Amino acid sequence: MLEALRNAFRLPDLRRKLLYTALILIIYQFAAHVTVPGVDRGALDTLFEEDETGFLSVLNLLSGGAVSNFSVIANGVYPYITASIILQLLIPIIPRLEALSKEPGGRQKIDRYTYYLAIPMAALQAVGQVNIFQSQVNQISNETLIPGFGFGSDADLLTTLSVVITMTAGTMFAIWLGNLITEQGIGNGISIIIFAGIVSRVPANLYQLLQTHFVFNIIVFVVLTLVTVAVIVMIQEGTRRIPVQYGKRVRGRKVYGGGTTHIPLKVNTAGMIPLIFAQSIVAFPGLVAGFFSGDTARQIQDIFNNQQGFIYWFLYFVLVVGFTYFYTGVMIQNQNLGENLQKNGGFIPGIRPGRRTQDYINRIVNRITLVGALFLGGVAVLPGIMQLVQRLVLGEAAIGRNPALVISSAGLIIVVGVVIDTMRQLEAQLTMRNYDGFM
Repeated sequence: MLEALRNAFRLPDLRRKLLYTALILIIYQFAAHVTVPGVDRGALDTLFEEDETGFLSVLNLLSGGAVSNFSVIANGVYPYITASIILQLLIPIIPRLEALSKEPGGRQKIDRYTYYLAIPMAALQAVGQVNIFQSQVNQISNETLIPGFGFGSDADLLTTLSVVITMTAGTMFAIWLGNLITEQGIGNGISIIIFAGIVSRVPANLYQLLQTHFVFNIIVFVVLTLVTVAVIVMIQEGTRRIPVQYGKRVRGRKVYGGGTTHIPLKVNTAGMIPLIFAQSIVAFPGLVAGFFSGDTARQIQDIFNNQQGFIYWFLYFVLVVGFTYFYTGVMIQNQNLGENLQKNGGFIPGIRPGRRTQDYINRIVNRITLVGALFLGGVAVLPGIMQLVQRLVLGEAAIGRNPALVISSAGLIIVVGVVIDTMRQLEAQLTMRNYDGFM
């Protein structure tokens, strides 16, 4: 692999792509330290110091440190991802969108609609993120995160608009940087941006983890990371191959078609999208409870905002499993494999073309998705399992930072996926120039 890296830097065009990608990532990290105007740094620092459960640390990890600084890019590129998911779900529901996706140039138009939808999604996320942080600050002290922000009678409209517009512009700037990497660098730009944000926070998180219970935490972290990475690679790369045959067509004296191939069905077709869905849903009760006072509201906030107790982790697991089946079903339906095979003269041996083929594929997908759903569910509740292990081994009074949150399991899925995808792209570039590849 090191030899392949040296070969990559020897090629001028490939070296330029790698250096260009690195430059864009440096710019992104600089932007992650530009704070939104009007933020009370004292209240923000107090909030992260009191973050015992690591919920805010996970958000900060996935944003590359932008959340702890309440940067202009604190939303990251997630509004774009949310907009993309929404349109993917709407395509099979709205006939006009489904017809547009099949037209020449239709995908480019849908991509443009995704950018348009990302703007209001970024504005909504900015408002929601400020409100969530403010409710957390109110539980700790009487400080105000951004004085004047809000929509009440005592709010400053100019302050509110400036914060929302600034954070929305920061999101679109981050998306633009990702597109520059896709066009002129190496790998998928949006994924690379998220990957760099996760990796950049690992040294600081690891340093904080090892401040207490060094031996226990370092052993748990190393074992947990190695095992998790191995399982992620095995599940993410696992596929079920369905054999497909194509009939021969005779035109005049020539024979066209024929041959055998296969349809690769991934064990985890949904990726980490179910984790994002489930996290959004499971955080909603705590957000609503933040607008009320009383013991019941405080208990709901402890369960859903502070990630405490069996109810939270059980609900999170069930939602992840359910969303995995739902999103995988939508993805398979959008591909319409049975109809496409029939149009191209392909068939699965022993299965009638058309509807029977689609039903057969759906049955197989439902079976293999069970493994992927349980895998994602286990990934989701891994921090909760580590909380339990810490209580059993170290006792209630000795609980420190969670080793599962140095690199969250969801973050590891992103990191492993981006590394594999980027290595394959570099391998393809080197193979075209007769070098040995990475894989």
